[in-house]
Amino acid sequence: MGKSKQTGNHKSDSKKNIAKTWKTKRRTKDLDEIHSDMKTEAAAKLLNQEVDVDVTGCAQHYCLHCARYFVDMRSMKEHFKTKVHKRRLKKLREEPYTQAEAERAAGMGSYIPAKTVEVKTQTVEEDMD
Repeated sequence: MGKSKQTGNHKSDSKKNIAKTWKTKRRTKDLDEIHSDMKTEAAAKLLNQEVDVDVTGCAQHYCLHCARYFVDMRSMKEHFKTKVHKRRLKKLREEPYTQAEAERAAGMGSYIPAKTVEVKTQTVEEDMD
């Protein structure tokens, strides 16, 4: 019997998903884009969208922090309890990177540590059920 043709298969598992993560088809919003969506005017606009039949759940059930649409209120409430949502909230606590911070890192000013932002799960309106 000869040598197996499949060699080094265990190390390649981490490389399999690289193409999928960089494709724009499955690309999600970046954290700085979500921070700009969390401002009051933009948040109110996203949470109170008009009915759109082309979007999941007719665009009525939207998680602001994860930038995801849900089919119904029940699935959105279940999403709020998941690790994915909690990890996203933890990442959003850090203030987004700015040009001023980049200049300070390059030596054009004194270093100021990043601030933390208070982020809580959005409130859910029960009258939509």
